[in-house]
Amino acid sequence: MEKWFNVGKIVNTHGIKGEVRVISRTDFAEERYKIGNTLFLFLNEKDQPLELTITTHRKHKNFDLLSFEGFSNVNEVERLRDGLLKVPESQLGELEEGEYYFHEIIGCTVYTDSGEEIGSIREVLAPGANDVWVIKGKKGKDILIPYIKDIVLDVNIAEKKIVIFPMEGLLE
Repeated sequence: MEKWFNVGKIVNTHGIKGEVRVISRTDFAEERYKIGNTLFLFLNEKDQPLELTITTHRKHKNFDLLSFEGFSNVNEVERLRDGLLKVPESQLGELEEGEYYFHEIIGCTVYTDSGEEIGSIREVLAPGANDVWVIKGKKGKDILIPYIKDIVLDVNIAEKKIVIFPMEGLLE
């Protein structure tokens, strides 16, 4: 059975020419939303996914605006709202060393270089210069860790274990 990965959610329409607003959940938006690429829309669990081919992509505020082959006006895309855009595992490309997909990082347990367990990663934010990992701390408080080489010392996806150097004030 094919494994699917969420790359975005259609939250609304945009304009009258068939564009949709997408909240992106992919770490490779420029590559994933390239014109001609195929995404699969899941409107609910029991229906077959709808295959969509991207015809336009542009950024607008915090959204990715997409349009699809065969959908040329707002009335046609209205029914796509609230759908999840996914790709099959077979469409995931190979990454270079030191690069990871969000789904590989989420769920990893984070330790300090002295062996103290901090918590597990529950979300990855991509605000700009570098990703930020949101860790659910052992005391229930969220801890934000920037993914930079001075802090992240080792990532072992197979063991779901990450070791960091906690710079002064980072864990407070």
